[in-house]
Amino acid sequence: MANPEVVTSSCSLHQEENGRTFNQTTSPSEELLLEDQMRRKLKFFFMNPCEKFWARGRKPWKLAIQIIKLAMVTIQYLQLRNISIGNHAYESKGTEQSGMAICQHFYKQGNICPGNDTFDIDPKIETECFSVEPDESFYIGTLEENKLNLTLDFHRLLTVELKFKLKAINLQTIRHHELPDCYDFTLTITFDNKAHSGRIKISFDNDISIKECKDWHVSGSVQRNTHYMMIFDGVVILICSASLILCFRSVIRGLQLQQEFVSFFLLHYKKEISVSDRMEFVNGWYIMLIISDLLTITGSILKMEIQAKSLTSYDVCSILLGTSTLLVWIGVIRYLSFFQKYNLLILTLQAALPNVMRFCCCAAMIYLGYCFCGWIVLGPYHAKFRSLNVVSECLFSLINGDDMFATFADMQRKSYLVWLFSRIYLYTFISLFIYMILSLFIALITDTYETIKHYQQDGFPETELRTFISECKDLPNSGKYRFEDDPPVSIFCWCKQ
Repeated sequence: MANPEVVTSSCSLHQEENGRTFNQTTSPSEELLLEDQMRRKLKFFFMNPCEKFWARGRKPWKLAIQIIKLAMVTIQYLQLRNISIGNHAYESKGTEQSGMAICQHFYKQGNICPGNDTFDIDPKIETECFSVEPDESFYIGTLEENKLNLTLDFHRLLTVELKFKLKAINLQTIRHHELPDCYDFTLTITFDNKAHSGRIKISFDNDISIKECKDWHVSGSVQRNTHYMMIFDGVVILICSASLILCFRSVIRGLQLQQEFVSFFLLHYKKEISVSDRMEFVNGWYIMLIISDLLTITGSILKMEIQAKSLTSYDVCSILLGTSTLLVWIGVIRYLSFFQKYNLLILTLQAALPNVMRFCCCAAMIYLGYCFCGWIVLGPYHAKFRSLNVVSECLFSLINGDDMFATFADMQRKSYLVWLFSRIYLYTFISLFIYMILSLFIALITDTYETIKHYQQDGFPETELRTFISECKDLPNSGKYRFEDDPPVSIFCWCKQ
């Protein structure tokens, strides 16, 4: 590398920022100038917003937009209220109300005699339906007087479905100066006997549609403020679009500067840049903010459609806005990481992540093995092992010390061999994961934490990229980073010099 003293003295020279071309026929003074220009460009790229402001007078627009977006996205998510409705009625068709449909699905023919191990079944499925009016008496008489003509043959029965519609009005929106909305609920209660195990599984399904009420009258000065909410959502979309463009532009500039530095280093020093140095130019925070902006824009569009009564995708909208709000708040940590006393968490997570991922991959193999083993062996004897998903939830709870005694006590003793196996299974899993794997995981994070604290006191290891940049000693407020077209530094900026 060039002499640091000579390079430092040349940091006062100004050249164009972009469009550098290098060749091997340049003079030594020109090479020093090119090195100085590359160092200054790299140093400016890795500055924080305040340092960039003092270096070239560039306003921290991304920081300002992220703060505004943080407040607006949080307010927007709070507007997506949970709807609770207490005024229900059956759907009216003229002067009559729609009833409840009862449908049973069963095998066409079935004659089962478990006593002598014989059966005769026609697997063709038939359906039988009839309706019950809301104003009918619920008394169906004796078995001989069955007024509903309902006969359930459990030997042949597969499912019984109860379907009915309810209508409701959401009056709580009046408090927010909005006119109430009308809702249609299509409800389905299913009794599932497909397993023929003696247990009938009951499930409930609810489909909701929203629309404007037909005939309404509200006394007083209540006005609908949906227009203002949609304008607010539109402003959120504009702000997120601006953030998306700025972050995307920063990512592109980082990749361009990466290619320029790789070419420069290969030409002047005949060295390849390491992967870790290349990744320094890829800002993961910007990528996270880009994802957050895309989720916010999509969620805001869905929210506007819901307010316009075109969609009722509350779940999708809440997931998008909730996830984007989470990412926006996490993104604030980036600006705290510019201060040495606040960036310990970020540095620890960043340094420990590769080792943690490798450790988790190994631990996951053991965890999945226990999941499959518990599902296969203990599934017929324990409610918490009846499906693979439930087994995973049960074992994860055991790792965190939750509900241990109930897991042991609920094991059926129909088979002493399986009961004994369950004890060995649970004791080995708890001992292995709590006392060994979890302790090693915590030790891995703790070791990285201590290493980062040591680096903060004695200095971080220098990479080729950081060593190359450190040879330029110009401070951000030295004026040597500025170009003729850069705006002057305002005395009202909150950034400290």
